[in-house]
Amino acid sequence: MYKFEQLSQKEVEEMLGITIKETQVYREIKQEGKEAEARSLILRLLTKRVGELSPEVYQTIETLSLEQLENLGEALLDFSSMTDLENWLKGDRKEN
Repeated sequence: MYKFEQLSQKEVEEMLGITIKETQVYREIKQEGKEAEARSLILRLLTKRVGELSPEVYQTIETLSLEQLENLGEALLDFSSMTDLENWLKGDRKEN
């Protein structure tokens, strides 16, 4: 892998005879990026909406899938307190 560190995407593709965007590795990295962006946004919105998050709540949110994060993003619009968030994390997310 160290041989590829200085090469551009195009150079690596030409060398290997593949299109990187078609690889499973690329799709996994892209998915991880989407999840990280969604998680960061949701955490910021929740903090603004219900206040500082406890370490336990933060850790629970860190384990949510992208689909659950999207559902939480919609649900948080209806939250008015930390209790609403905690209730969602305990029950509502399991239904989604």
